[in-house]
Amino acid sequence: MEFSDEAATTAGDPAEPGTVRPGGRTARVRAAVLRAAGDTLAEQGFHQLDLAEIARRAEVGKTTVYRRWGTVAGLVADLLTDMAEQSLPRTETGSLEEDLLANAELVRRTLTDPRQGALFKAVIAAATSDARTAEALHRFYEVRVAEWAPCVREAVARGELPEGTDAAEVVRAVSAPLYYRFLTTGEPLDPAAAGRAARAAAAAARAGAFVREPGHD
Repeated sequence: MEFSDEAATTAGDPAEPGTVRPGGRTARVRAAVLRAAGDTLAEQGFHQLDLAEIARRAEVGKTTVYRRWGTVAGLVADLLTDMAEQSLPRTETGSLEEDLLANAELVRRTLTDPRQGALFKAVIAAATSDARTAEALHRFYEVRVAEWAPCVREAVARGELPEGTDAAEVVRAVSAPLYYRFLTTGEPLDPAAAGRAARAAAAAARAGAFVREPGHD
């Protein structure tokens, strides 16, 4: 994942720290700060994040970091926003199972990447006790699910799946067993595991397991 860079917020801008788009000056500061924050999360965890230390590590002024993000939670929220924006787009193969397999492989590669996997573990752990981090994490996954949901809707249109199938639930069903291994069992996250997750989700979807009940749209 590549990061871009920063600009300070406009004077008097009422927007919440960590949510303002880069602008004005170049985006280099934002890139450096987000990269430093991600590295620190991956290496040391959420509770070691300190804005002054992130500024030192990114080689930018402390005032800029405090003005731009305000809090550690604001910085993590912006990091997750950037990660969602930089994530790879979905694959379109014309086959539900192949599309879901591509999604499963993307999740697997992310979670097994030394830096990305450690970063996600730190953010997920932080989200259990920090409401703003949890909200940012939820937004991140909403963006990723929305990116892949069209492959399910297209499968419905092709007649591969029953009408009323909840596309978001199918996408979540692909990644759920991979995250379970990642966070709880410690079992290998290998291509075979990704394949099983994709095939299981596709089979359940074809059987109507994800069809929305009346009144639950």
